[in-house]
Amino acid sequence: MFSRVVRPSQFVAILRNQFSTSAKNDSKVAVLGASGGIGQPLSLLLKQSPLVSHLALYDIAHTPGVAADLSHIETRAKVTGHMGDAQLAECVKDADLVLIPAGVPRKPGMTRDDLFNTNASIVANLVDACAKNCPKAMIGVITNPVNSTVPIASEVLKKNNVYDEKRVFGVTTLDVVRSNTFIAEAKGLDVSKVTCPVIGGHSGITIVPVISQCTPSVSFPQEERQKLSVRIQNAGTEVVEAKAGAGSATLSMAYAASEFANALLDAMNGTVGRVQCAFVRSDETEAKYFATPILLGRNGIEKNLGIGKLLDYERNLVNAAMDELKANIKKGEEFVEKNYKS
Repeated sequence: MFSRVVRPSQFVAILRNQFSTSAKNDSKVAVLGASGGIGQPLSLLLKQSPLVSHLALYDIAHTPGVAADLSHIETRAKVTGHMGDAQLAECVKDADLVLIPAGVPRKPGMTRDDLFNTNASIVANLVDACAKNCPKAMIGVITNPVNSTVPIASEVLKKNNVYDEKRVFGVTTLDVVRSNTFIAEAKGLDVSKVTCPVIGGHSGITIVPVISQCTPSVSFPQEERQKLSVRIQNAGTEVVEAKAGAGSATLSMAYAASEFANALLDAMNGTVGRVQCAFVRSDETEAKYFATPILLGRNGIEKNLGIGKLLDYERNLVNAAMDELKANIKKGEEFVEKNYKS
């Protein structure tokens, strides 16, 4: 049900061969928040993808320098830098994929919910520009709290009458990357061969690693399974505390976002079988949005692969997440209703 996406370190060589006769592998990708802690390494990784023909970078400061730096790298993507509100429209115009890591990072003692007031406005403004200038683009929301910012993006698109639920994604790939890493470490496995789906949301108890569906199959005593699940749920805080006020998970998030972007671009070019977990509009649970493995296609979501069979322990984690997840979603929707005029 859940297949492994090729890692970026292997991606370039494989795709050079795979897409040598492709009908279309020219894609404009816009990164909004490209000068930040996630945006810069994410842009570097995307510059290496042969699927990207134009990498358009936007931020409120320093973008021309980041763009100039990346433009010297000997890969095919043209790089342009766009700075400030006046240049946002040009950045996203005709983009095929827009990735949004813009916003303030978490600091020690901060929950993702604490980020809401600042980051909500940022995401709403950026998605509004997308609605007006690239209404058919795929949109990958990275800005936290994802449980709320994805509903914000969707509601803004609705108000502009361009919403397509198959094209809006909350990028939760980092939860999968962490699960794969932690499980491989615990079992002494080759991490490149480990895949563990993660469902639910993208903060705290809403993150539900489905260890029972891991490939290869692994098993843990209940106490160890619980400890591992809690570590995956709190891995973001682990990084924030380790950086001691100097930032949050930026490098690992950039890696995960590039993995998601390459998988989506690959699927948009017609490659079948690309699967990523993502936080999307969903009927899988009573929550309007829910992360599950998604089969990607030319038009975004080809098929929601669903939750699958869960252990009682995992089902209890989903149940425990539901109230918080629904509240997060409602908060995002209400923000747009109260503050946004199309």
